[in-house]
This record gives sequence, C-alpha cells and structure tokens, in this order.
Amino acid sequence: MTTSVERPATSLAALRGPEDLCALTTEQLRELAGEIRRFLVDKVSRTGGHLGPNLGVVELTLALHRVFDSPRDTLLWDTGHQTYVHKILTGRADAFDALRQPEGLSGYPAREESPHDVIENSHASTVLSYADGLAKAHALRGVTDRAVVAVIGDGALTGGMAWEALNNIAAAPHRPVVIVLNDNGRSYAPTVGGIAEHLAARRAADRPAGVPGLFDNLGLVQLGPVDGHDIEALEEALRGAAALRRPVVVHCVTRKGHGHAPAERNEADRCHAVRARPAPGGAPAVKRASWTSVFEAELADLGERRADIVALTAAMLEPTGLTAFARRFPERTFDVGIAEQHAVTSAAGLALGGLHPVVAVYATFLNRGFDQLLMDVALHRAPVTFVLDRAGATGDDGPSHNGMWDLSLFPLVPGLRVAAPRDAATLRRALGEAVAVDDAPTAVRFPKGVVPEPVPAVDTVAGLDVLHRSGEDADVLLVSVGPLAPVCLAAAELLRRRGIGVTVVDPRWIMPVAPELIDLGLAHRAVVSVEDSGRAGGAGAALAQALTDAGARRPVQVMGLPQRFLAQGRREDILARSGLTPDGILSRALRALGRSGDTTPIRRSRGE
Repeated sequence: MTTSVERPATSLAALRGPEDLCALTTEQLRELAGEIRRFLVDKVSRTGGHLGPNLGVVELTLALHRVFDSPRDTLLWDTGHQTYVHKILTGRADAFDALRQPEGLSGYPAREESPHDVIENSHASTVLSYADGLAKAHALRGVTDRAVVAVIGDGALTGGMAWEALNNIAAAPHRPVVIVLNDNGRSYAPTVGGIAEHLAARRAADRPAGVPGLFDNLGLVQLGPVDGHDIEALEEALRGAAALRRPVVVHCVTRKGHGHAPAERNEADRCHAVRARPAPGGAPAVKRASWTSVFEAELADLGERRADIVALTAAMLEPTGLTAFARRFPERTFDVGIAEQHAVTSAAGLALGGLHPVVAVYATFLNRGFDQLLMDVALHRAPVTFVLDRAGATGDDGPSHNGMWDLSLFPLVPGLRVAAPRDAATLRRALGEAVAVDDAPTAVRFPKGVVPEPVPAVDTVAGLDVLHRSGEDADVLLVSVGPLAPVCLAAAELLRRRGIGVTVVDPRWIMPVAPELIDLGLAHRAVVSVEDSGRAGGAGAALAQALTDAGARRPVQVMGLPQRFLAQGRREDILARSGLTPDGILSRALRALGRSGDTTPIRRSRGE
C-alpha cells in the first residue's frame, strides 16, 4: 500500500513566515502568487495605496525569500512602496486591513514592524548606497555568511545617487552585493533617458548578451535579462548571483500591474497608486477642484501667454500637474527622471539661457535638491520658480512624505521669495507673480487635496490681505499662512466673542518677511503665527526674529507642526494633534496676552 505525502498548504493563512516557502512546488508557488495578487487587489482597493508596483513583484519577492534567508540575509528595497508582498510573506498579512491608517501598517518598510525591514526607504535611488555601506561593514567585521541584496527599479536608476553608489560597489569586487534590477520600464510613468533606452535594447534583443552592458563596462557581472514572472528562472539567476561572491546585477524584467486586467490596460500609470474604495452607502464625494488641478490649468494658460516658460519635473509629470502644459508644449517640458538635484541645476541653466523654468515637485522631494537651490540657483539669482505640491502635512504616506521641511530650509536661501496661497484665486495670483520675477528664485507651496472655499480679503494693506478685523483694541494679530486661513478665521471669531480685538492677516508672500507685516505686528499687543509646516525656522520663526529685531516686547507665539517625524494619519488629524485648531489658536492667543487662565465665557450668537 502506497502512502501519499501531504503537500504543504499554499494559502496565505497557512504561511507563518518566508521559511514556509521552501517546501512548496513550482505549481504551488504559482497558485500562491495568484492568491497574493487577489489579496492585494482586495485590500489595497479598500485602504488605498501602491497597487501596480506590488502586483509586478509577486514572483520576484517569492524567489528572493526562497533563495535568501531574511532577516539573516539583508533584503533592501528601492523604493519601499513595492514591499507589500514582502510584508505579506514576513507575517503581516493580517495587518493589511489597516494599511496606511493611523497606527496601522505602513505603506513603506518600517523597522518597528519587523526585523525583515532593515531600512525605512521611501525616497528613491538610495538603496545601493545602503547596500554599499552594509557590505563594507560586513567586510570590516569579518562577516562572510550573510548576503546583502538590493532591489532597485529602473526608474530609480535615473537618480544620480544610484550611480555614485555603483561607482563604489564596482570598485570592490571582493565585497559581494547582489543588485536585483527590477526593470518594468517605468517609475510612476515610463522611465526616461539613455539608461531606459539601453535597458529597452537589452529587453528587446534576441541575444541580450550581444548587447554591450552598462554594468559589464563598470566591472560588474550582469546576469539576464530574466523573466521576472518566472519563479524558476528567477531562483536560478539569484542562486547563481549569490554563488559568485562578488558584486552582481541580476536584470529582471517585470510588468507593473501584472495579473490585474485594469492595471494592464492602464498605460498611464498601471494603477501605480489607488485611492480607498468608498464605503458602501456613504455620501457621494463632493466634486471640488484640487490644488494640483488649479495649478495645472493656470500654468498651461501662462504658457500660452509666455513663450519663455518651461516646465521640469522629476518623474512625476501627472502627479505634479504638468500634464496639460506638456500636452500643449511638449518641446518646453522636461521630465528628468528621479533626479531632483539635476532638475534644479538644469533649471538654473535654462534660466541662464533666457527662459523661466517652473520646477514642479512634491515638497518633501525638494529637500534632495537643497544644495542646488542654494548654490546653483540662488547664488546666480536665477529666475526659477519652484512649485511645491503636497506641502505641509500629507498624512497617509507617513513621515517621509509630510512636506513639512521646506519652510524650515527656505530662510537659509538669500533672495528666495516664498508664497503660500490660501485658495484657488490666490494660487493663480501667486503663480503669475512668481513667474514675473526675473532676478531671483521664487517658490509657491500648497497642500494635498481639494481647494477650500474662497476666502476673500476684507482689506489690503501694502500687499497684505486682511481677512478679518474686529474690536476697537489692537489686541491680537493672527498671521495666517496659506491654507490655514479658515482655521484662523474660526479662532478669530472665538476671540471676538471674548471681547478681544483681533486682526487676521494673510501675507501671501511669507518670505522674506514684509516690512509692513512687521509694522502691523508692532501695532498689536500679541502676535500668533499659524502654519502647516515645521515650527523650527519656518515662516513664524522668521517673523518672530524680525519683530524681535524691531524691538517687539512680547514674543511671537509660533504655531506649526512639531519638529519630529510624524506618524501616518489623515491630514486633519495631524493638524489637530499639533494644536492647529480654532481652540488651539485661541489658547495660544490668550497665553500671548497673558490671559492663559482666562475663563471668560464665549458670547454666543443668536441661534447657536
């Protein structure tokens, strides 16, 4: 009598960790890959998140965890938004219902979640530098039994930092690093530039070995191209790379959104990121313009009137609102790949050539081009306009994507002028004023999401918009920065009901500090500034310094985001936790007046 051997279960529910993958057959792995894809589509559609990149690396992630022993072997990912499958295989499948939610599973690697997450990598082109450093550490400490594996997309290879790392990795053949090139021909959108063309030639060649290899020329061993959806071929290539005990590039060709028909039909971004599915029976979403769409339309119109305006972005043409401009003026639009440093200095060159560049990036990504902004743009007084989308608290993408650092850095840049619009009209106005500046750099920043209802000025004083004025006494000046105007107006009403005279002013151009704003501050007993950026070195700090220098007797109450890495969550919740609410502003204003213990009841209006 023959006894049958029980095959290991393939379901996600039966997986305790990556070690359980080793016993599975090829057919079982294929079944598991299909289940993972169905799981991803279901869960990510509910919570929102990066879908396409993760659908494209299912087989690759399975192969990596079968060949290498994580966390003993170090698996590093660039960028980290393609690690959902890695999270599933390392015991976190049950946490996906809270993906990108407050106190839930991060959309990127998170060291506090798992020992399998070694770096918290959400900005591209960095992983090879991490790998180089780890390989050097292993060599210095005599560690020879642990692999360093770096997964990097072809889009991330358009960033200069990746090539700085490759330059070092290639020079040390005795330090093994397995570089897994996840080549899907895209970053957010199709990958651009000479590197993309070279990889495309290798993908298309009947005999890839006959195509001269960039990596071979650097002295790196290059394996592939390998079908990134063939688990057996992937495992063979990865085991071969590990056995060489030297730096190796394994060229894996994958398809973003693979196995999900809507993603494969969507050539624009292959479902790169999807929004959360509305709850059943919920109220229909109100259709309102986003900040990005207002900027997009206005820039395209400006381009019609100004032939000298050109636009640049770093692999994010659509997300930063350059699609309409690119459609009308393709020859005046430049996508430089994931290369913010290059984008900024290239913009300086365009400006020196007589054009007015508009560089559109997420606020958090301009950090990467700060030296170029300072020394290549500002030092030359080059007329470059930076448009910073996702400024302030952005929420569910977590600490690396909150655009809260720009206003802390900007005061260091001589001659830079910074605008923070409060609504659609002031965004259009600020953009027009910015591109009219021909002797210095400018920046216009706005948050993620929909534009609020218009906030009209009741008066204008030397270019400053007065949004509210009540009471005969000049008690409190509320300086409202950008989109926090509605919150400041609500706080002003609370102050008015306590019989406190209050003025709300929106400078619109917040850096450098306008002399008229200093005069206005000196004319009030207390000043409170409110901004959705870090408190250190921001607009409020600049105003406080200016008023101190002018002889103000009371310190400015600077309200903003705490200067720390903020956990993921909704923007409104982050603002509330930071005290950026009407009640929070009321409390700080009373403190500024020396009335922190004031219990005077608020006078209610009729009908309240």
